[in-house]
Amino acid sequence: MNPQSHKAGFVNIIGKPNVGKSTLMNILVGERLSIISSKAQTTRHRIVGITNTEDYQIVFSDTPGMLKPKYELHKSMMGFVNLSLEDADVILFVTDLYETEEEIEEVIQRINQSGIPVLLVINKIDLAKEGQLEEVTSYWTQRVKADVVIPISAKENFNTEKILQEILDKLPVHPPFYDKEELTDRPERFFASEIIREKIFTNYKKEIPYSTEVGIEDFHEEEAIIRIRATIFCERNSQKGILIGDKGKMLKKVGTEAREDLEKFFGKKVFLETFVKVEQDWRKNKLKLKKFGYDTL
Repeated sequence: MNPQSHKAGFVNIIGKPNVGKSTLMNILVGERLSIISSKAQTTRHRIVGITNTEDYQIVFSDTPGMLKPKYELHKSMMGFVNLSLEDADVILFVTDLYETEEEIEEVIQRINQSGIPVLLVINKIDLAKEGQLEEVTSYWTQRVKADVVIPISAKENFNTEKILQEILDKLPVHPPFYDKEELTDRPERFFASEIIREKIFTNYKKEIPYSTEVGIEDFHEEEAIIRIRATIFCERNSQKGILIGDKGKMLKKVGTEAREDLEKFFGKKVFLETFVKVEQDWRKNKLKLKKFGYDTL
């Protein structure tokens, strides 16, 4: 590493829910750190992923989708977004062929006034009809002060390498902020809870995924196996019944799928126990949110 030419900086990925921010983050980092779901508002925390080479270190942040808060939980999620506008060297503003600036005008104004280089990333172009990409590009370039526009398909991993090159062109010369062996600043318990939460999003419908949170009660790593005890919290007794399912079938399905992904993530056997507990109206309660690791104002 040459200290006089080594680049390092913070690249924060922001955008509305379900535009593909988490998929893009995983591609750029080269690891599956952010959970993926077809449902909006899957990401609730700011998740950091670090890309290292001998010449640079990029600290990516995947943030929750921008929205108008309805619960205390939403306020905390937007807090992560607002923070990401303060400490970025580069902003990746991700949108797609279908989103508009509705409900996020204030955030866009802050981006335009920040003085931070912005890469406008238009995702899902594999779905574009004739002339649609040009219309969408015209719409967003009139609203976001971007240094460059990059049309991509995160799903097809198309044109994503251009994002990396544009980032490197804009990163400052700086020594690494983290050890070069680090992949993220999050503990293993966090990723265990996120993997379980992803399975809740993929297995349940309507309000259930949004009403649940996962707490890791015990995480004990042995030489050959990791033993994890997790509690799935929900807001109502009726939701508890749905989560467990008839004769425990749904909870078992979630546990089995989560265990398989946990074993891939950690690279060793996992013994997973899951329980369900009611935590009344946790999304609206600041003290309960703090217990689950959310910062509240």
